[in-house]
Amino acid sequence: MFEKLNALKKHEGFMKYFKNTSWLFAEKILRMVVGLFVGIWVARYLGPEQFGLFSYAQSFVGLFTAVAALGLDGIVVRELVKDESSRDELMGTAFYLKLMGAFLVLVLLGIAVNFTSNDTQASTLIFIIASATIFQSFNVVDMYFQSKVMSKYVVYANIIGLFISSIVKVALILSKAPLVAFAWVVLFDSVILAFGYGYYYLKSTYSFKSWKFDKHVAKNLLADSWPLILSGIVISIYMKIDQVMIKEMLDNNAVGQYAAAVRLSEAWYFIPMVISSSLFPAIINAKKISEELYYRRLQRLYDVMVWLAIAIALPMTFLSDWVVNLLYGEEYSEAGGILMIYIWAGIFVFLGVVSSKWFIAENLQMLSFWRTFWGAIINIFLNIFLIPKYNIYGAAIATLISQMIASYVFHAFRKELLHTFIMQSKAIFFPALFIYNKL
Repeated sequence: MFEKLNALKKHEGFMKYFKNTSWLFAEKILRMVVGLFVGIWVARYLGPEQFGLFSYAQSFVGLFTAVAALGLDGIVVRELVKDESSRDELMGTAFYLKLMGAFLVLVLLGIAVNFTSNDTQASTLIFIIASATIFQSFNVVDMYFQSKVMSKYVVYANIIGLFISSIVKVALILSKAPLVAFAWVVLFDSVILAFGYGYYYLKSTYSFKSWKFDKHVAKNLLADSWPLILSGIVISIYMKIDQVMIKEMLDNNAVGQYAAAVRLSEAWYFIPMVISSSLFPAIINAKKISEELYYRRLQRLYDVMVWLAIAIALPMTFLSDWVVNLLYGEEYSEAGGILMIYIWAGIFVFLGVVSSKWFIAENLQMLSFWRTFWGAIINIFLNIFLIPKYNIYGAAIATLISQMIASYVFHAFRKELLHTFIMQSKAIFFPALFIYNKL
């Protein structure tokens, strides 16, 4: 009898997480398809020069957005899973902390643009896009729905925002709108999404009025998240600095070519994020049962990530020129070669997303910072040497190498992370041996 009840509970638990993951996957796939279609249309309309400037502005803002996030997302989810009774204090405190972080970003950008070669147009684009971080404070609602494995409400809000945004972008293209109008759409998107989150949170019988800012909670959250803030900053650096450096060292056209390839590569990055975010509560709960189950689930997750990344990278390698020409047109002819290199960074990105969740579960945020710090430093130095020598292809090589070092090789040099290195190695080399044996 008890065995049947336990089996039923396990089945119900599995179905709960499966449904949650399915909702997230459906939304992300839809976002990838619609977003790529509209995004490519925007890129073709703007051309490499203006698209490059637009991408540069987004990348420049991206260097600072980690400050607005404050590394709170995973921490808040973890705390909500542990103790939902403190929901209002956690969410209220996280919201106001993120709001303060958003205004700090605007101040930092005001200082940073003075040290660039940007003209008025570039600076205007940067500040319009950066204003979106203010409304992104409402993503604390997303954190709560993650902790309750109720992501369908987040999906609803995202889909509504996606379609409104897409309609607006298409209208701008058809009306031959100027570049700055597309920057305003970035801000508009964040406003629509904030309203969507708010609507479904209220519809779920919760209230914003009950949110409270608690100094003690804020202190505890920041004590756990400050390494993740630093880690987020350096992640932003080695994910975005390449486009900023290409613009400073080459020109807007080069940024446009590079950005086109990057967007095709990074369109797949939702896969590890969705799977990890949805299964994060299950992995934490597994540790309560046994260490063996905990690490067995983690190993399976690493294995799946590598297989998925290879399944994406292999065909894209051989079809890169054809895909770019089909989607972006002949103006973006250089992007094919970039895509061929950049797509392989996905293996280490997929592994890095999973291991980042593990760092949070084990409260090893400081080590998470150091691995991304060295990845960022290596990326910057490689860009300095490789971009002048190999043009935009050098930036792609720099990204691939730095991702590999930060998300994989670094673990081999720390005793606390050696087990992670071994697990990732098993995940990486098993597909390689499998493919080799099949040849």
